[in-house]
Amino acid sequence: MKYVILSLTLFAVCVMFAPDLEAQTPAPKQSEPIALVGGTIHTLAGDVIENGTILFEDGKITAVGASVNVPSNARTKDVSGKHIYPGLIDSYNQMGIYEIGAVNMTVDINEQGSVNPNILPERAFNPESRHIGIARSAGILTSVTTPGGGLISGQSSAMKMDGWAWDEMTLKSGTGLMVNWPNPRNNSYENNIRTLRDVFADAKSYQRAREAMDAGNAPRHDLDTRWEAMIPVLNGDVPVVVNASEVRQIQDAITWSEEENVRLIILGGADAHLVTDHLRAKQIPVIITSVLTSSNRDWESYDARYSLPSKLHEAGVQFAIAGGSSAPYAHRLPYEAGAAAAYGLDADTALRALTTYPAAILGLDDRIGTLEVGKDATLLITTGSPIEYSTQIEQVYVEGRESDMRDMHRQLYEKYREKVDQRNAER
Repeated sequence: MKYVILSLTLFAVCVMFAPDLEAQTPAPKQSEPIALVGGTIHTLAGDVIENGTILFEDGKITAVGASVNVPSNARTKDVSGKHIYPGLIDSYNQMGIYEIGAVNMTVDINEQGSVNPNILPERAFNPESRHIGIARSAGILTSVTTPGGGLISGQSSAMKMDGWAWDEMTLKSGTGLMVNWPNPRNNSYENNIRTLRDVFADAKSYQRAREAMDAGNAPRHDLDTRWEAMIPVLNGDVPVVVNASEVRQIQDAITWSEEENVRLIILGGADAHLVTDHLRAKQIPVIITSVLTSSNRDWESYDARYSLPSKLHEAGVQFAIAGGSSAPYAHRLPYEAGAAAAYGLDADTALRALTTYPAAILGLDDRIGTLEVGKDATLLITTGSPIEYSTQIEQVYVEGRESDMRDMHRQLYEKYREKVDQRNAER
C-alpha cells in the first residue's frame, strides 16, 4: 500500500484554508501515577461507582473503586461532579488513510487488484491527520482503520488515537479480514462468489504446502504474502468481516463461512433484523453502520435504520454500532448510538455498543472496553453520557497519555468566539 504523501499542493491548500491553526502535539507517555478522584466512574464491568477514584500508572489501570490508596508520588486530579467512561471504539473507519476527498494523494483506501488479503492499513496510517484530534475530542479513542475496494480489501487494524507514528499507535494489527460481498443483483454475482471460493482454496493449498515443507515432507515452497496473511484466518485466529447488508448477501455469507470453516462478522447488516434467528443460532455478530440514515426502500418505515440496533438487541444478536466509514465524520459516532437510544435501545446498551461490544467482537477486550485493573488507561472525563448531545468531553487519556484537546474544531470555535466578543465590545 502506498504511503500518504503531503505534497506541496496539499500544503498550499492547508495553508490557504487554515493559516493560523496549530497542529496538535501528541501527548508524552505517562511518567507518573495519576489518580482521578471524586468522579462517578462507569466501569461498564460492574456497578457505577459514585465518588470513586481511578488510579493508573505506565498506561495501565492499577486501582479503581470507592476507596483507593493513592500513592504519595501520584498526581491527583479532582474530578468531582464529572463522569469517567471507557474510551469509545469506532469499529469501522478510514481514519488515517483518508484526509481530503478532493486531493487524491491523501486518500489511500483502495489497492490495485481485487484480492489483497495481505494489506495492513497501519503501514499507511497518517498520524498527522486532523481528523484524529477531532474524533478524539468526541471521545473516540480507538479507531478500527479499514481498507476498501475489491473483493478482499485487506485487514483492518485497531489504532490508538494519540501518538507520534503508526507503530506506537497500533493497538492490534489484523482485527479482521475485510470481504466485500458481491451484489446479488449483478450478473457477475456467481462468478464473484466462485472467485472468493477459489481464493480460499488457493490459500488452503498454500497452507498445506508450507506445513509439509516445515515438517520436511515436501520441497521448498516460495513465500506468498497474500496467502501467508490468510493463515491466521484459516486457523480461526482472525475473523472474516463481510460487508453485507441485504438478506441474500447475509444468508449467502453465512453459508459460505460454514463451508470455509471461518469465523464470521457481518458489517453493515441493514437487513440483519430479518434473519435474527439465524444470526443468533450461529452466534454471528453484526457491526451496524449508519444508524443516522434513512432506508433505501420505499416500503420501509422512516425509522427502519434508527430502530435496527434495538431489534437486534431484543432478538439476542451480538452487535456493535460503527456509523459511517468516513474519517471526517467520525466525531458523529456517539450520536449514532444516541439515535438508537431514542428509538428503542436503552441508553446503557447504546453506550456498550460503542465500548464493550465492539471490544469483545474484535478481540480487543483484554485491553479496552471497560475500566478494570490491568486494562489500558484509555478513558474519558465528561459532564455526562458520551452519547448525549449536551455532554462535553473535558479530557481524554489514551494509555495514560493526557491528550491535547485543542483540535481544529475547538481552535476555530475560539477564533470566531473572539470575533463575536470583539464585535460586541465595539457596540
